[in-house]
Amino acid sequence: MKIVMVPSGFKECLDAEEVAVAMERGVKSFNPSIDVDVIPMIDGGEGFAKTIVNIKDGELIYRKVTGPVGKKIKSHFGIFVENGKRTAVIEMAAVSGLKLVPHNLRNPLKTTTYGVGELILAALDLGVDNILIGCGDSGTSDGGAGMAQALGVQFLDEKQQIVDIHGGKDLMNVETIVMTHIDKRLQGVSINVACNWKNILCGEKGVARVFGPQKGATPKQVEQLSSALDHYANLIHDELGINVRSLPGSGASGGLGAGLIAFAGAKLHPRFDIIMDYINIEEKIATADLVFTAEGSLDFQTPNGKIPAEVARIAKKNNIPVIAITGTIGKGAKLNYRVGIDAYCSIIQKPISLEKAIEKAPKWIEQSTESVLRQVWVGLELAQRKYMKESV
Repeated sequence: MKIVMVPSGFKECLDAEEVAVAMERGVKSFNPSIDVDVIPMIDGGEGFAKTIVNIKDGELIYRKVTGPVGKKIKSHFGIFVENGKRTAVIEMAAVSGLKLVPHNLRNPLKTTTYGVGELILAALDLGVDNILIGCGDSGTSDGGAGMAQALGVQFLDEKQQIVDIHGGKDLMNVETIVMTHIDKRLQGVSINVACNWKNILCGEKGVARVFGPQKGATPKQVEQLSSALDHYANLIHDELGINVRSLPGSGASGGLGAGLIAFAGAKLHPRFDIIMDYINIEEKIATADLVFTAEGSLDFQTPNGKIPAEVARIAKKNNIPVIAITGTIGKGAKLNYRVGIDAYCSIIQKPISLEKAIEKAPKWIEQSTESVLRQVWVGLELAQRKYMKESV
């Protein structure tokens, strides 16, 4: 049997490589002779820069920048050289991610993407030709305004005084956008963004209402944030002539996608499409007898461009069965059957606190993978026995 494993990370718990290691241990615990091809997959979130840099034989660069709650943190971005061009890989989760926001401070009205802008400037200081930005696992919803301020954009209130953007709440105070002080070096680089193509900035399906609660927003704060982002989108349209309200990907990472379009001249891409330019998995999946994938939470959002669903779509082109290992099974998980996931299994073995579940996750992923394989083997043996009886 040939098994190909293409897991994503478990948000705020394990990155894709750590999940892959645990799953491979599970396979080998069952049968060390099974041929396993492991491809840790990233979707623009946690582990994005590290994974791309490893593939491209680049290096990680460390800088002290502004974290999501305004305090200085140690972050990183990657650099690699290909065809004579220097590319920087920036992972917004490594500087403004939800994992970096303490639980008691989770309020997207008060978190900032300023550090993302600082990493872009650090990349420009190194003379890069291209910048690849991964949007995912964010703890912010400031529409990328914090990032823009770091790049030199000025936001003014009705009295033409500078508004310091410390989170989505401050967007309501902005009446004018001044672009004259933005770093001119941005004009000499191409910026591509890997993002969730389904995320939009405004409206009933806008980023405030869909993802605000996951970042700690109360129902009242969700409405405040939604109104602030509506105002912000209208301002960008009036001042810059760019309509970011419902552009695909504009809501990525709390609206960072919109900010990158409006202020950095970036081009947004469906995350799986552009990542496939760096990680070619189709040929490897085609060689498999069975495909495993993984995600922290399998639910109704998974079919909308998340890694397990995209892996399943590729596998189904070759009629290969797909099993997903997941931390939790959420609302609407059955929708994933429609996109090609044939079975899924939660690793949770008993009622447990989140902290303990995170601690036990590597072992539970290993054990769950082994258990699922044993069930697959029972099915294969039953099928073989039936065939033998019918052949007699």
